[in-house]
Amino acid sequence: MRVLFTFMGGPGHLQPLLPIARAARDAGHVVAVAGRPSVLPAADALGLGVFATAADRERAPERTPLLPVDLDKEARDLRVGFGLHLAREHAPAVGELCEKWAPDVLVCDEVDFGSLIAAERLGLPHASVVVLLTGSMLRRAGLEGSLDTVRGEHGLPPDPGLEMLRRYLVLSPVPPSLRDPALPGLATLHAFRPGPAPTVAATDPPTVYFTLGTEFNLESGDLFERVLAGLGELPVQVVATVGSELDPAALGTPPQNVRVERYVPQSEILPQASAVVCHGGSGSVLGALAHGLPLVLLPMGADQPQNAERCAALGAGRVLDVVAATPDDVRDAVSAVLSDPSYRVAAERLQDELAALPGPEHAVALVERLAAERRPIVA
Repeated sequence: MRVLFTFMGGPGHLQPLLPIARAARDAGHVVAVAGRPSVLPAADALGLGVFATAADRERAPERTPLLPVDLDKEARDLRVGFGLHLAREHAPAVGELCEKWAPDVLVCDEVDFGSLIAAERLGLPHASVVVLLTGSMLRRAGLEGSLDTVRGEHGLPPDPGLEMLRRYLVLSPVPPSLRDPALPGLATLHAFRPGPAPTVAATDPPTVYFTLGTEFNLESGDLFERVLAGLGELPVQVVATVGSELDPAALGTPPQNVRVERYVPQSEILPQASAVVCHGGSGSVLGALAHGLPLVLLPMGADQPQNAERCAALGAGRVLDVVAATPDDVRDAVSAVLSDPSYRVAAERLQDELAALPGPEHAVALVERLAAERRPIVA
């Protein structure tokens, strides 16, 4: 079987695909990954075929002021940015690649709408992989108009129910209870565990991991300084990452208990951690919950507000206003999630839920079935 994995975005859109791609390769299938050139090295390092089908995003290399979260703007960015402009860019590129490389099935991140349109135009069975954890943002963005415009440009009829997003198979690397409970049931959705259950060996004094992921570091204003100042007042060890585009030296001299790096693999730091402070990005939240770690969340944009709200509702973390939070607020919130066992218990409940799911080999078996039967994979 030839499987093409595609994504339209940064590392947070590729990473959920990689456990399935790796498992498909290990099962003997021919696997390739297509998307932004700057993100593809993560797939290339696994020995997977790679194709550049999208342009990298250009942005200034300096930090910009931190803005309040604007939910209407974030919905518009998804609707117009991903649902129109990026879909219009990716559909012809992925369509051309499919005609040349001839995959048996396509697997894409759930907001790679251009790939979904290309697959539908070619009659190619396809699966989407959840990258918006709770599903709330996708439901509320009002994508139909934008997507129907691009669909029409490719000779496809309108799709008022957005069936293109869930027609064949939806793979979700998310604890089911983390999903928005208001979402309707979806017969083609199958949850899976991205990898083996991790071992945890927390340090003494506790280690706190602080990250803003890969995409929001330059939009953070003085957030790094405020958070590190608050963490510096606690009897903890801190590992903070600032991303490839920000020089750690730009933050000045950190408190003595703080180590600042551009990047530290989650697999290295999370098994030692006792809590995570982050922006609420999908990868950061899933990594923390896979290790049963409570969270302090400072949502900045995208689907982060919904992720943070859901974690708080389930008792696994506390949410702070990213603009208004002071160092004292950060100190007090982290102290609370470390000292009150209810936060850890709630996070471990989600950890157990995720660990009980079948692994990526199950997702591959479903993709194999989809390629063979070319019809919806219903629960």
